Amino acid sequence: MDWNRQTVKNLLLVVCGGVAFYCALQNLGAVLAALGALLRVLWPFLLGGAIAFILGVPMRAVERHLFPGERRLNRVRRPLALVLTLAAVVGVLTLASAVIGPGVGEAVMSLARQIPAAVERLQVQLSELEAYLPLLEEWAASLEIDWKGLTERAVGLVQAWGTGLLSSGGGLIGGLVSGVSTFVIGFIFSIYILLQKESLSRQGRQVLYGLLPVPAADRCLEVLRLANRTFSSFLSGQCLEAAILGTMFAVAMTLFRMPYALLVGVLIALTALIPIVGAFIGCVVGALLIAVIAPWKALVFVILFLVLQQVEGNLIYPHVVGSSVGLPSIWVLAAVTLGGKLMGVAGMLLFIPLCSVAYALFRDFIKGRLRARNVPVKKWRDPPPDARRK
Repeated sequence: MDWNRQTVKNLLLVVCGGVAFYCALQNLGAVLAALGALLRVLWPFLLGGAIAFILGVPMRAVERHLFPGERRLNRVRRPLALVLTLAAVVGVLTLASAVIGPGVGEAVMSLARQIPAAVERLQVQLSELEAYLPLLEEWAASLEIDWKGLTERAVGLVQAWGTGLLSSGGGLIGGLVSGVSTFVIGFIFSIYILLQKESLSRQGRQVLYGLLPVPAADRCLEVLRLANRTFSSFLSGQCLEAAILGTMFAVAMTLFRMPYALLVGVLIALTALIPIVGAFIGCVVGALLIAVIAPWKALVFVILFLVLQQVEGNLIYPHVVGSSVGLPSIWVLAAVTLGGKLMGVAGMLLFIPLCSVAYALFRDFIKGRLRARNVPVKKWRDPPPDARRK
């Protein structure tokens, strides 16, 4: 080994890295606590970055179609595109609320109108049980129950529940205020990011090329561009798939003359933003709403949901979302399952584009290894002769 200055430097870096890793493992609890505290401090800015990325997808499309070729209007193009994007998002949320709110209110009122009839049926059933009351009294008298002890335990449980409710109420209010303030800070931060994308991107490239070797910085930028394209395509494909599924349900329920067709269609479109399993949440809510009006139609709705879900799961979702992120259908399902197990709903939304990026990087790595080793294409593209004969 040539013991020059660079070799000694690399060796010292490896030794220091190993010592730091060993110390981190020995104090894993403190490291995790420090990471959690850092995440809480950075959370408003991470949330702002996520909001900016989501709003940036439709904003780019709006900006491209605003005053094309008019250089004099460059300064107003982006702010106007941002305002139009925010107005569109608020309009969609308002429209969804206008559809969902009255529908849910009508279902609640219908359920309230059915309560008197249910009470009458309960009174009839209780009157039919009067014949068995003497037997019940004799059976209760034969039991030896410590009513005083049960009463004391019940009072203690009520007191503990009340104390916990008061303490959790203060925590709930504090958490609500903290959540609102975090969202406001994150939203304001996202506005700054969207209005200054080019300057922030230029500063980020300066940092990469200033800290890393040029090949490493180039590779890092390639991965970041791939991640940006993948996440943008996934977001667009997921919204398109949710709109298609909601429209399918609204049209099918209208043809079958089911109640709340538009309401259930909007609900399923909103819940379908959660990959694969989100539509089932909309199915449960929709079935409960329909059951209030006509229980047998709720059963028909569940059957209709199973049919449309098969069409959506096997044809629409893998092709719309899977093709938009360049991920085969089987890996879309695996990504959703793994993300749901690890991080819940957020993991389902995050793991599909993450797995797509990892899939693309690993695919390029393997193809590069095959080229470097001069492996003939026929070795891996065509099945072996024995498999063809079978």
